Amino acid sequence: MSLPKPVMRGLLAKRLRFHLPIAFAFSLLTAAAFKFAVTEPRKQAYADFYKHYDATKEFEAMREAGIFESVRPIGK
Repeated sequence: MSLPKPVMRGLLAKRLRFHLPIAFAFSLLTAAAFKFAVTEPRKQAYADFYKHYDATKEFEAMREAGIFESVRPIGK
């Protein structure tokens, strides 16, 4: 008694018909999860930061600390 030969004709097309929709759905699900788990909170954090950010105040604090070489603190 011998084993039957495996069916090789059309095997790739048959496997692709099964795996391609699954891979496509998985990639869409992963992209949506990344968007809502990473990018949306990051955008919200940036928006919250810049809502109350005062660039002039920050510049003055850095200038007083002596970070800039070309800008002297006022009164010196």
